[in-house]
Amino acid sequence: MKDKFKNPIPELVPDEVYIRLKEQNIIDEKAVRDYLIRKKFRELRSQKISAGDAIDYIREEYPYLQFDTIRKIVYQINKSNFS
Repeated sequence: MKDKFKNPIPELVPDEVYIRLKEQNIIDEKAVRDYLIRKKFRELRSQKISAGDAIDYIREEYPYLQFDTIRKIVYQINKSNFS
């Protein structure tokens, strides 16, 4: 695999496909980021961490995002059948 493209979503897309999509600039980086944030939030909540603490923890990984922005991401109702 090429070092410059690390697949952050191997559970959804095989590495080879992700690399190809990334090379063609087809990947929506914001959507991938939001998916990873929602996934991390679910993991933290399953460990009985409060929603506020979970959001604060996620903010440490994404310091450029406001608390309310992360809250909107994690509570966003998906417009498609994919989650």
